Amino acid sequence: MRTVLITGGSRGIGASCVDKFTAAGDKVYFFYRSDDDAAQAVAQKTGAIAVKCDVSDKTAVAKAFSSLPSFDVLVNNAGISEFSLFQDISEDAWEQMIQTHLGGTFRCTKAVLPEMIAQKSGCIVNISSMWGQVGASCEVHYSAAKAGVIGLTKALAKEVGPSGIRVNCVAPGVVRTDMNQALSPDAITSLTEETPLGRMGSPEEIAQIVYWLTTDQAAFVTGQTLSPNGGLVI
Repeated sequence: MRTVLITGGSRGIGASCVDKFTAAGDKVYFFYRSDDDAAQAVAQKTGAIAVKCDVSDKTAVAKAFSSLPSFDVLVNNAGISEFSLFQDISEDAWEQMIQTHLGGTFRCTKAVLPEMIAQKSGCIVNISSMWGQVGASCEVHYSAAKAGVIGLTKALAKEVGPSGIRVNCVAPGVVRTDMNQALSPDAITSLTEETPLGRMGSPEEIAQIVYWLTTDQAAFVTGQTLSPNGGLVI
């Protein structure tokens, strides 16, 4: 039985990852930022352990990890979104976006790595976005943060591969999550029509890929970015 940490595990892709890993017999902890009710619902459904922690806050992350065990698997999934013209992005909004996606990935990874290196094994999966690969209009700060996650993944995979640790990235396309509820019906219709497979993805489909990357079936896969996006970005 592996010990797994999933950040942003109270909803969407993160909650589906919690469900997938617990169903496979792993002992799962998950971070959530603020929604106590949603977190408790996931915990009760799956048997996973909910830990309230805002990954953009380095003090909160340090405090959370001080009472946690070592981990065999880390899934850096916590994220936020905002739609805004570049000229309207405030310094605070920029900082929060970068600190949540890229800073949170950095902090949580740094916390789990010493034990992974000591045991010469471990898997880290970072959740990016297809917009981190190609950019999205009116989401410059989100795109930049997600692109940073991809760069971190590639560089870290090279650094820790000799220690038996694999680091990969999943960059989903348009998925049916709370985060995408901010999109207008017209935007959803347009994106769906532009997607060769003609539909949005599901959180469960992304969780399947995340899980696969942590198994022995993907034992020779590291430093890669898999982008389940229905063919929207090729």
